[in-house]
Amino acid sequence: MINVEQNPEYLNSFLDYSMTILNKSQNSVKEYNYDLNMFLKYMKMHFNMTKETDLQNIDIKDFSLDMLKKITPEDILSFLSYLALNKNCKSATRARKISTVRIFFAYLSQKVKLIEINPAQNIETPKKEKRIPKYLSLEDSKKLLNVTMDENDENKERDYAIITMFLNCGLRLSELVGMNIKDIDFNEYRLTVIGKGNKERTIYLNKACIHALEDYLKVRPKEGVKDDSKKSQEALFLSKRRERISNRTVQYIVEKELQKAGLDTSKYSTHKLRHTAATLMYQYGNVDIRALQELLGHESISTTEIYTHVNNEQVRNAVESNPLSNL
Repeated sequence: MINVEQNPEYLNSFLDYSMTILNKSQNSVKEYNYDLNMFLKYMKMHFNMTKETDLQNIDIKDFSLDMLKKITPEDILSFLSYLALNKNCKSATRARKISTVRIFFAYLSQKVKLIEINPAQNIETPKKEKRIPKYLSLEDSKKLLNVTMDENDENKERDYAIITMFLNCGLRLSELVGMNIKDIDFNEYRLTVIGKGNKERTIYLNKACIHALEDYLKVRPKEGVKDDSKKSQEALFLSKRRERISNRTVQYIVEKELQKAGLDTSKYSTHKLRHTAATLMYQYGNVDIRALQELLGHESISTTEIYTHVNNEQVRNAVESNPLSNL
């Protein structure tokens, strides 16, 4: 649940608008609330409205619309500087927060017209650092699957199915946790998932996924499954308590299996398994970049392009193939 009791009324109206009109997911709205709370708390400190220097202890309930109207582009740039220098926020984090601030002020100025001037309108997005994503090699991926399959554990089938789905489908953590049994069509070999922004997409399942899911469903508990707001009775993956499995439990399972495979858990995680799936499909499957974008549920093709990197061996081969290499 999102804590909105300490928010100004206009902020809560924006959050309601984001969920009901923009159809943003609960996780997105939660991030909006977190980012804008930090922004308004910083503004109180920036405008000397409080002697408190710890943002966590600053109350924003009394941050009025009149104060909001006084915010200038320079004040927003000061917030960005604070994030970089005082909070050590990376460019991607700063970019997300300034995007939230822009959407917020656009809502206030254009939709509900509570302010006349949008101070965030021309604020540029911090340039993101381009880094090659970390991913498992094909051999390490096979090793991870093998140790998960061979383990002597009552949840072996479940854990193997989880690792298989990550490595073959490139699912996000939230998408895997949110999977329901009815989302799988075993006749058509396909899965329906709800991704970012509540967007629905279809993922076609290969034989490895189908076999892993069928083996798990044979042993998945049917009695005593607890029903709650997350509809555990429909959930595909269950915890030991027979509830829908949590994000943290899945992260623990992946970390445990990575350790068993002798892989560095400081480098690899659930999200790195998503990177692995995308990279292996691109490198070995001759997958079109647009098809990969659709599979991963990326809104922008530029996000997908990080997987078109080449590995060191490809670079070495390119140099060796130079006709001058043997002279």
